[in-house]
Amino acid sequence: MVLPDGRVVTGYAIEPTKSEPVVSKPAVSRTAVNIALGGIGFGAVCGGLVLLTTFIAALTALITQLITLAAVIFGGWIAVQILGTSGHGGGTTVNIRKAVIKRNKFYS
Repeated sequence: MVLPDGRVVTGYAIEPTKSEPVVSKPAVSRTAVNIALGGIGFGAVCGGLVLLTTFIAALTALITQLITLAAVIFGGWIAVQILGTSGHGGGTTVNIRKAVIKRNKFYS
């Protein structure tokens, strides 16, 4: 006998269809595990990042101090060159032995 929906009915028992076995889901999703592992990895890297930023700050301070020291030394050298106590300033030395000044005029 054929039913209106197309199934055939006979007097024999038909074996029921077997559904696919249910895949057991893990207790925790893989996404949650990946996020947790990423957080652990980031936490492990943070210590290195703190050390890296500390190193960069120390290096910047060292370079700043070296530039300041160079400016002080160079400035001191310039000041000694300008205000130095050397005997000759690079000009001409004139020895005057006898001088006569008459009516605001100089006669040697």
